[in-house]
Amino acid sequence: MSAPTVVVLDYGCGNVRSAVRMLERLGAQVSLTADPQAVLNADGLFVPGVGNFHACVRALEAVEGPKLIDVRLAGARPVLGVCVGMQVMFDGSAEEAAGPAQRRDGLGQWPGMVRRLAADVVPHMGWNTVAPPEGSVLFAGVADQRFYFVHSYAAQDWTLHPQGAFAAVAPVVTWGEHGGPFVAAVENGPLSATQFHPEKSGDAGAHLLGNWLSQCRS
Repeated sequence: MSAPTVVVLDYGCGNVRSAVRMLERLGAQVSLTADPQAVLNADGLFVPGVGNFHACVRALEAVEGPKLIDVRLAGARPVLGVCVGMQVMFDGSAEEAAGPAQRRDGLGQWPGMVRRLAADVVPHMGWNTVAPPEGSVLFAGVADQRFYFVHSYAAQDWTLHPQGAFAAVAPVVTWGEHGGPFVAAVENGPLSATQFHPEKSGDAGAHLLGNWLSQCRS
């Protein structure tokens, strides 16, 4: 079986070298680029994100990221968002815009707002456990492991409940805890995301990314 091709989306929001190295270590053919054809043709798309929500959305818009993600998902092509790359998949964020960035709506792949964590210590920085439900593909083999978080904001509720013909494919939502529950990961057909950094989570993160890559190969 040939190695999967993965594009790490290069849009200026994220320290992406660790992601590239980890994915290469796992055997993927990795490109760091925002070239539209490469993004659309890759077996998997890794969407990083570090910093201010609104600045990240603006940077994504500058490389047509929202459109490219939409096209990939319409064709059932795997996408993985990480940290702010997960947050931008929601409708929006309560975070204030930073510097010259204007407030932006999120990509609206999932309903809901990203809000500041209600914890005594923010940001939530360091290793923490999560609670994946049965049926998680991402967490197969690492459900009891710890992952590395660095964030002050997160989605803290989940309101997407498929009905009727879509009930059998309800998203798999994994929860974390820091001052209250928050969404730590989502698996929703071709779109997956983690609030933590799998590329900085040691062997557990490598295993999780390997699980994602297995979906890119199928």
